[in-house]
Amino acid sequence: MPLVQTNSAGLDLLARLMRAEAEGEGELGMMMVGNVGVNRIISNCLDFKGIRSMSDMVYQSPGGFESVTLPYFYQRPRDRDRRLARRVINGEAQYPATNALWFFRPTGGCPGTWFNQQNTGRYKAHCFYAPTPQDCPRVF
Repeated sequence: MPLVQTNSAGLDLLARLMRAEAEGEGELGMMMVGNVGVNRIISNCLDFKGIRSMSDMVYQSPGGFESVTLPYFYQRPRDRDRRLARRVINGEAQYPATNALWFFRPTGGCPGTWFNQQNTGRYKAHCFYAPTPQDCPRVF
């Protein structure tokens, strides 16, 4: 059973986001971006209260994704991108993004916390951050 309900347009939106945010980090990195996105939809906590759809999540402002301002985001998704997005929607989670709601690319090492959220790890250039189970029980 999928973690979130979406249609083909929502699947394509997630696929485009995953590619635009992390294509340089390979399929695993792209899936981690997808994990963060899906977590934001299911969490209904902190900065993500009321985020119920792919469109809400991708275009959230403030707090959304930088890639939506770039032309690359608006290219059609490829079959590989859709396949990866479908895996994420169906519940395949990749550590350290398993419970993460945030990620960013620092110029140096990963800070231990980021906006009061704990670092869960790094994958290539991106650091991932998760809330506590008390703050956001739905992502755990």
